[in-house]
Amino acid sequence: MRRVGYDIQLKLQQKSLADFNTHFDVWFSEVSLHEGGEVPQTLARLKELGHVFEEGGALWMRTTDFGDDKDRVLIKSDGELTYFASDTAYYLNKRERGFEHCIYLLGADHHGYVGRLKAMAACVGDDPDQTLDVMIGQLVKILRDGQELKLSKRAGTLVTLEELAEEIGVDALRYSLGRYPADSPLVLDVAEITKASNDNPVYYVQYGHARTCRMMENAKDLGMRTAAEALADFDPALLAHELEGTLLRALAEYPRVVASAAELREPHRIARYLEDTTSSFNKWYDAKECRMLPQGDEPVTPVNEARLVLVAAVRTVLANGLDLLGVSAPERM
Repeated sequence: MRRVGYDIQLKLQQKSLADFNTHFDVWFSEVSLHEGGEVPQTLARLKELGHVFEEGGALWMRTTDFGDDKDRVLIKSDGELTYFASDTAYYLNKRERGFEHCIYLLGADHHGYVGRLKAMAACVGDDPDQTLDVMIGQLVKILRDGQELKLSKRAGTLVTLEELAEEIGVDALRYSLGRYPADSPLVLDVAEITKASNDNPVYYVQYGHARTCRMMENAKDLGMRTAAEALADFDPALLAHELEGTLLRALAEYPRVVASAAELREPHRIARYLEDTTSSFNKWYDAKECRMLPQGDEPVTPVNEARLVLVAAVRTVLANGLDLLGVSAPERM
């Protein structure tokens, strides 16, 4: 019955994450470590390396040799394995599957695990600075009607990811979670992140993308060439206004922002970049001197078409950035 319940619960979790636009390539069961005999194999390897000892009827890993504040129990005096024994076997399993760098994301209440995990990696012969990275995620508070929801497993007051996504929307929730560093405490105000206004960051960026789509549709209705056609003889020197220079520089920064977000594991850099770029685009859009569309009987000029290419570039970058965050890029709002 335990196995049946496990399978049901796992499918529910996978569905919740899929509905939240989150997909894992591999799901790993801790049970498989025990069924495959990897935990005793790990203990044997540690003994060979000389990093375990017996005391008080228990088996310990000598993690203090590698900077931990105390040694860790692997097998209790009653013969029961500890979680740390499974953690060590899992780390070795990942390394043996070819993963050269293991990234752990732990909750704020597990800050004390950082030292022991790094010491564990050293005990099995690795350099933890090269093979292990432990990130700490902070807690998320939820405000509804200005009041913080008091969450308690004991009291049975829980808000699941599924419930929150249904109330707020997947896009708004994903973006709100993604625009802050993982190690920063986060307060989600339901009223604020569901607003259809420029004060709501996800609405602001998505509306900016929708605006570029509308501008390109309007250009088509006026008989202008498509952005792809205009790109053939595009002359960036025609974009001579100061606001156009600012927008071009913002677009040119995008590859660097994406690279740094990946290297530092800080996806919030992409969200903040999208907001800044949307702001630069809106200032350009509002400037009368930077009109993209010809007015009245005015003919279409190379400047109009150069600005059409610029708008298409903004659209591409906003759509790409939103996609990296797992957020949709609507064409109409």
